[in-house]
Amino acid sequence: MEKEANIFDNRPEMAWCPGCGNFAIRNIMLQVLHEMGLQRQEVVFVSGIGQAAKAPQYYNASYFNGLHGRSLPAATGINAANPRLKVIVESGDGDMYGEGGNHFIHALRRNPDITIIVHDNMVYGLTKGQASPTSQPGMVTPVQVDGVFAAPLNPLALAVSLDASFVARCSAHKPEQMKEIVKQAIDHEGLALVDVFQSCVTFNKVNTFKWFTENTVMIDENHDPYDRQAAFAMALLADPWPLGIVYLNDKKTSFTNNLRAYRENDRPLFERKISEEQMRGLVARYS
Repeated sequence: MEKEANIFDNRPEMAWCPGCGNFAIRNIMLQVLHEMGLQRQEVVFVSGIGQAAKAPQYYNASYFNGLHGRSLPAATGINAANPRLKVIVESGDGDMYGEGGNHFIHALRRNPDITIIVHDNMVYGLTKGQASPTSQPGMVTPVQVDGVFAAPLNPLALAVSLDASFVARCSAHKPEQMKEIVKQAIDHEGLALVDVFQSCVTFNKVNTFKWFTENTVMIDENHDPYDRQAAFAMALLADPWPLGIVYLNDKKTSFTNNLRAYRENDRPLFERKISEEQMRGLVARYS
C-alpha cells in the first residue's frame, strides 16, 4: 500500500551541516503533524534567528521568521489574533534563552496557547560556536578559550518556578518519546515548553549524540508531574538528565481566556468588524 504523502513535507536546499540534530527534530515534527491530522491552514510556525530557527522554512506551512530572540512576542500576537491556530515556536537555545530570555520569562507568566520547541545543543551554531546559555562549565570554545565558567541556565527549573503549565524535555535520540510528548504539547491549552537535546556535529564536540545517549534517562513512571515540588526537584537533576514530562498545571488559564475581549466574544479578532466611530475612539485613546 502506497504511503500517504505528508502535506507538511517540503524539501528545499537546507543550510544545516550533514549529521546535524536539526534533521532528526524536523523528521519527528513532520510525523507529529501528519499523525495528528493537522491541515496547513491550522498551523503557524514562528522562529527567531539561528540554525534551529531556520526550521520553519523547511516545512510546507505558514511561518513568521522574526528578529533574534523575538519569536515569542510574535507568537503571542498570532495566538491572540486567532486562537484557533496551532502556533508552534521552533528556535535554538541561544535564540530562546539568550537573546530571547526576557521574552521567555514573561511568556511563561502570561501562558499564551503556544508550543515552544527548543533545539538545545548547548552551543551557538549559526555564529560559529561560542557558548550558549545552556553550555556546560569547562566547555572550551573559540570565544571562551579558558572554558565556560558561568553557571548554565536551567530552562526547566525556571519554567517550573514560574508555574508554566507544561514543561518537558526530550532528546532527538529518543524519537518515539519526543513524538508523543510534542503531540501532548500541541494539544495542551496554554504554553507548552519542550526542551529538546540535539547534537551540533560541527561546533560542540563534547555534547555529542553519544553523550546525550549516555547521559540521559527516562523519567520514572511514578513521577507525578502535577506535584510542583517534585517537578522542581526533577528539573534540577543533571547526572543523568531526565527525559519526559516534568510538570503540568492544567488549571492555569491561558492568555487569551484571561482577556475580556474573548470572555465576552469568542470570535477571533481578525473576524470582528468595528465601526468608524469605534476606530476613531481607539486611535484617540492610544495615540
